[in-house]
Amino acid sequence: MKTGYLVLADGQVFQGLRFGAETDTMGELVFTTGMCGYVETLTDPSYAGQIVLQTYPLIGNYGIIPEDFEGDCHVKGYVVREPCGHPSNFRSKGDLDGFLKERNIPGLYGVDTRQLTRIIRESGVMNAMICDQVPADLSTLRSYAVTGVVEAVTREAPAVFPAEGETRFRVALLDYGAKNNIIQELRKRGCEVTVYPASAGAEAILSTAPDGVMLSNGPGDPAENVYQIEQIQKILGKVPLFGICLGHQLTALAAGGTTYKLKYGHRGVNQPVRDLNGVRTYITSQNHGYAVDADSVKIGRASFANANDGTCEGMDYPGLRAFTVQFHPEARGGPHDTAFLFDRFVELMKGGEL
Repeated sequence: MKTGYLVLADGQVFQGLRFGAETDTMGELVFTTGMCGYVETLTDPSYAGQIVLQTYPLIGNYGIIPEDFEGDCHVKGYVVREPCGHPSNFRSKGDLDGFLKERNIPGLYGVDTRQLTRIIRESGVMNAMICDQVPADLSTLRSYAVTGVVEAVTREAPAVFPAEGETRFRVALLDYGAKNNIIQELRKRGCEVTVYPASAGAEAILSTAPDGVMLSNGPGDPAENVYQIEQIQKILGKVPLFGICLGHQLTALAAGGTTYKLKYGHRGVNQPVRDLNGVRTYITSQNHGYAVDADSVKIGRASFANANDGTCEGMDYPGLRAFTVQFHPEARGGPHDTAFLFDRFVELMKGGEL
C-alpha cells in the first residue's frame, strides 16, 4: 500500500494509505456522521468542492450500487478509517476503490477520523489536501475556495420525467445540484417533472404554466448565486413553490433575508428538527454548511428549528404559497420522517393553504 498524507490548512499532517485515484487534490474538509448511505453521499452534488470525511469507521461493506446514485460524483477527495475491499451485497456492482479510481477521486484511509472530526468541530471546516508529499508552502491550500460549483454540477439542458401512473400535476424543478430522489418523490405522487438547468430564466419557466416550482439542493455559498436569486424573486407568488437545502437558502435571499456560514455544518442522517407549528421532533438527513437567519426574512416565518443548535430549518411564506426546508425529506436510505412535505406541496398545487 502506498503512503499518503492529509494536510490541513493549519499545518497539521496525518499519515495514511492511499486508495482510489493516485492523484493529489485539495478541497474543503467536512465530516458526515451517517452510518450508512455512503453511496448517496459520494453521488450527492452538494459535496462539490469538498473532501468528505466519514466518521463511521467501516465504509464500503455493501459495495457500490448504481441504482442508488443521487447524481454524479463531485467530491474532491474521500477519507475513511477503514475501506472494505470485499463487499457482500447481491445488489453490488463494484467496490469503493474501483468507484473512486473510475472517477479520478483520491482517497485516504488508516487515519484517525475521530481526531480529525474533533479538530473540525473545534476549529471549524478548513481546507485540506490529499498528497504524496507534504508541501513546504501551504499558501495555495489556504487560499482555496469553493466557488462556481452550482454551474459545475447542474444539468446542461432541460429534461422531462413522466409521472408514475396518471399525470396529476406538472412541476418545474430547478437543478442546482438536484438529487435524483427529489424527482422520484414527485413522480410517484403523479407529477410530471421538467428539470431545468440553474441558468434557466423565470420567464421561460413560467411560460410553460407549471402547477408548481421545485428548488433543489446544491453546493456552495448561496449568496454567490445572484442570477438564480433574481429568478426566484420573479417566480415567488406566481405558482406554489417548494425549496430544499440550497433552494431553501436561495428563497430566503430572494425574500430579502441573509445567510451565514456555520462553523462545521450539518452533515449526516441523525439531525433532530423541531416543528415550530406543532409538538413533533423529526430525525432528518442533512448536508449543508450555511444557514438562513430567520429573523432577517421579514415576509416569512420560521417553521422548523434544529433541536441541537436552534438554527433555522424551514420557512413558510403563506402569502406567496411557498415553503422551504433546510433538511432532506427525500433522503435515501432515510430517515423518511418528513416525506410528508411532498404531500404538502401537492396540496398547495391543488389550491390548499399553508
